[in-house]
Amino acid sequence: MSAKHPVIAVTGSSGAGTTTTSLAFRKIFAQLNLHAAEVEGDSFHRYTRPEMDMAIRKARDQGKHISYFGPEANDFGLLEQTFVDYGRHGKVSRGNTSTPMTKPCRGIRCRGPLPRQPLPEPTDVLFYEGLHGGVVTPQHDVASHVDLLVGVVPIVNLEWIQKLIRDTSERGHSREAVMDSVVRSMEDYINFITPQFSRTHINFQRVPTVDTSNPFAAKAIPSLDESFVVIHFRNLQNIDFPAVGDAAGLVYLAHEHHGGAGR
Repeated sequence: MSAKHPVIAVTGSSGAGTTTTSLAFRKIFAQLNLHAAEVEGDSFHRYTRPEMDMAIRKARDQGKHISYFGPEANDFGLLEQTFVDYGRHGKVSRGNTSTPMTKPCRGIRCRGPLPRQPLPEPTDVLFYEGLHGGVVTPQHDVASHVDLLVGVVPIVNLEWIQKLIRDTSERGHSREAVMDSVVRSMEDYINFITPQFSRTHINFQRVPTVDTSNPFAAKAIPSLDESFVVIHFRNLQNIDFPAVGDAAGLVYLAHEHHGGAGR
C-alpha cells in the first residue's frame, strides 16, 4: 500500500454497478483536481471472446471448467505487478502497461484482452475497475496492494437476473446457454469472486424489494424504486459520514445520468 501513489479498486461482476460507481469516482477526482491512471480489468483477460469460447469447449471435452472468474482466464500476476509498480513508483514498467477504460464492441462491452497502452504520466492515483481488485490466491495477493477497495455487488439472485436479461437481449444467448454459463462458473465464483467482499473497505450491495426467488424465470430487472442499497464499512472508526453522504449523492447522480444499473 502507498500513501504517495495510492491504488483504488472498484471490484464486482458485470452488471453489478461498478461502472456507475466509477463515474462517481471520476466526479470526485475532478472536484479534487486529481489525475487518475485508469486501468480496465478486462485488460488482464488471457483470451479474446472467440479464444475463450474455444477454451471453454476444450475444457469441457476434458471434463474441466473455465470461466472469466478464475485464474485460467486471467493474469493475476500481471494485475498484482501493476499495482505493486504503481504503488512504488507512481508508474508501471514498460513491459507491464495496461489500457485505460473500455472499448465498444457493436454497442456492448468486449471480453478479452484489450490493446495495452502506456498509462499517462504523471498521475495522482491508479484507479481499477473490474472483477479482481481484491483477489487472493496461493500465488498472488492483489488485495494487499490496494489502498481503497470498494465492492459493488447485488444479492446473487439479482445478479443472475441481470446476467440472464443482458446476455439474452444484448448478446443473443439462449436462456439455456446462460444457465449453463452460471453453472460452469459457480466454482470460480465461489473461490475467487465472493471472498473479495470480505476484504473490501466498503461494500455497496443492492437488494431488491420484489420477489426474485426464481431468477431464471424473471422477465425484467427490478427497478431502482424496487431496490435499496446496503452500505457496509469494514472499520467504522474515523469515517467522515458527511463526506460519505456527499459521495453517495454523486453515486446517485452518476447512476441517474448513466441510466441504469451500470455494467
